[in-house]
This record gives sequence, structure tokens and C-alpha cells, in this order.
Amino acid sequence: MTTAIDLIDDHVVLLDDHGTPIGTAPKTAAHGPDTALHLAFSCHVLNTDGEVLVTRRALTKQAWPGVWTNSFCGHPRPSEPLTAAVRRRADFELGLEPVALELALPTFRYRAVDADGTVENEICPVYLATVDGEPDPNPREVAEYRWVRPGDLRLAIAAAPWAFSPWLTLQVGLLELYRD
Repeated sequence: MTTAIDLIDDHVVLLDDHGTPIGTAPKTAAHGPDTALHLAFSCHVLNTDGEVLVTRRALTKQAWPGVWTNSFCGHPRPSEPLTAAVRRRADFELGLEPVALELALPTFRYRAVDADGTVENEICPVYLATVDGEPDPNPREVAEYRWVRPGDLRLAIAAAPWAFSPWLTLQVGLLELYRD
């Protein structure tokens, strides 16, 4: 469900190299060619059949438009607990309410540069969520989605890594979920 707060310019939490908060910045100003290190999160959603939800980013997204990625990502607002931010974005992007939430990679960090020069520079804890319903994607965030077997996603990324977000390709190599 979209709320008025989702339509305004959220702020991200800026971090020093040790992960300590040092301030905030408008989200739209925090992503560009000189992106400061900031706090984010990624989430991999699983259904009761053990399939993982992958989404293709909307073509209007600022960074990596149209690429396939994990279920959803986001940024906690200043003073917002990470789990609350994960639940908020699950609802906003996918219309889903996780029935279980697990922190899988608490210290994941990456930096990547998109073809247009936009830089992602994040400390990005990675969560696993379980849901028992079907997504109702927000078209401003998600162009399409698929439920896939974790091993099939790992093979697809190995065959065509350029079709997937850089953070997903890194996370799949680290998460137990994608190991045989």
C-alpha cells in the first residue's frame, strides 16, 4: 500500500567506513556518481514450496532499470529499525507481509557502478523472508516477477551475470540458500 510518506523524498543513513551512522541525506541525492556509503538492505523472499521470488526492476528505476534482482531492496529511514524497514518495503514494493524474517548476511557490503555512472555504495544486511501469498507488485518498483528454484537462479546467474543486479550476483555466492 502506497502512503504519502512513500511519495516524498526519504532520507538514507550515511555511514563511515566502520558502519557507524554519521548523518543523513535525501535518497535521491545519495545516489549518483559520487555516492556516499550508506545503509540499505536486501531481501530474498521464499514461498512455502521453497521457491525464491526474483523481480525485474521497473524501467523507470534510477539504477539498474530492467535488470533481474532479488525480491526487493530498500533503505531504512533514520531511526527506523531494519526489520521494520524490510516489512515496510515488502508491503510497498510487493504487497506482501512476511510471516518469518531472518537476518542471513548481517555485514554484506558492496560498491557497484551502473552503465550510466550511478554508484551504489552500501552496507546492506541481507534478509530471508517467508510468505504464504502471491505478490501484488507496485509497477513503479517492479516490472515483472517469477518464482524460481534457488539452484535454477544460481545457474542463470552463472550463465548470464550481466542480466542480474551486481548485488544479487554477489549475494547468491554467499547465501546458504543457493548452495547444493
